Amino acid sequence: MSRTIAWTTVILLALLPVGCTTNSNAARSTPPLTVETVGVQQRDVPIYGEWLGTLEGMVNADIKAQVTGYLEKQGYSEGSAVAKGQLLFQIDPRPFQAAVDQARAQLAQANGRLSQAKAHLLEAEAQVGVAEANQGRARLDVERYTPLAKQQAITQQDLDNAIQNNLAAKAQVQAAKAQVETAKSQIESAEAEVQAAHAAEETARLNLGFTHLTSPIDGVAGAALQQVGSLVSPAAGTITTVSTLDPIKCYFTVSEQEYLDFHRRYSTPESLAERRRNLDLELILSDGTAYEHRGRFYFADREVNVRTGAIRIAGLFDNPNNTLRPGQYAKIRFSPRSVSGALLVPQRAVTELQGGYQVAVIGAHNKVQIRAVKVGDRVGNDWIISEGLHPGEQVVVEGLQRLRNDAVVDPKPYVAPQHHEAR
Repeated sequence: MSRTIAWTTVILLALLPVGCTTNSNAARSTPPLTVETVGVQQRDVPIYGEWLGTLEGMVNADIKAQVTGYLEKQGYSEGSAVAKGQLLFQIDPRPFQAAVDQARAQLAQANGRLSQAKAHLLEAEAQVGVAEANQGRARLDVERYTPLAKQQAITQQDLDNAIQNNLAAKAQVQAAKAQVETAKSQIESAEAEVQAAHAAEETARLNLGFTHLTSPIDGVAGAALQQVGSLVSPAAGTITTVSTLDPIKCYFTVSEQEYLDFHRRYSTPESLAERRRNLDLELILSDGTAYEHRGRFYFADREVNVRTGAIRIAGLFDNPNNTLRPGQYAKIRFSPRSVSGALLVPQRAVTELQGGYQVAVIGAHNKVQIRAVKVGDRVGNDWIISEGLHPGEQVVVEGLQRLRNDAVVDPKPYVAPQHHEAR
């Protein structure tokens, strides 16, 4: 019995060290956690923004009737390109042609009355000449008879007759001159009638011309809002619209704060104008694709909308194939500013926790340090880190969920997925 207990004791003592050694070796043989890391990059990066925009033609000419009449012809195909001066619609011209003919007849009558008035003036001026000649002879008779009457060489009756004849001749001169003034007044009146008749004839011709509704620009004509046979008038509204589409404008609005922030970055009007000229606008269409042509800054509106606190900006885009059309919605994307020496890490390396952000930094001896950081703008798939990191530090991108502070890890280079990533 005692021998059996002794052997049991030996066996237990022999087994106890062996078990402890195995557990210790197992603990020491557990490999460190493998994680994927990238280095903190430092570079100058442009900050991009996107704004919703609406496309508009460079020039949008509303075609309206300027006279009242019935449309009798449509001279273009809806949606087609039209040239400047091309006939779009024809209003029935017959009433307006009749008005032109009537105005021309009235002008001819006025010119005839003017000619008659001028002839009367010539006749009145001739009568003045005859009356002045007669009055001159009568005056000479008075001058000759006066001394003879004193010498009693002629009778007093002869002198009195000469004096009366002179007075009558003066009266005839005054009457003839009055006829001249009357004739001049008639000429002025006739000239006024001619001018009025000429203006009426010009107005009638203009109205006749307004029956031809032509395109004022080269562009693309829209749908006809009135059909042949419709009665149109200046109060009837737009009949169609012609727009120039190359280049095409894109209107978008930026907030007052964004507008001020952009302008405060430039100290002189020249530097501001230079930056505006160099803005590179990208147009993102409604299907998510980027338009093939880049745009340029066109103008900023004169005022901030008091209801929205935003200001309207216009960009210009080449549109050689008329792909873009007025009324389309698109996004404008460009970089209003840049950050110098920005520190960048992938977005997936940053964890958000209770409104704060943190990253896992690989320190000495591959130990993990969970560090709080402050983030700035997003640049594509990266965050700009404004505080908490230094250039060249290694941060964990894959394997964050299993990490704890001071854990020892096996860092491996992070390999980004092979697919297109938006900026």
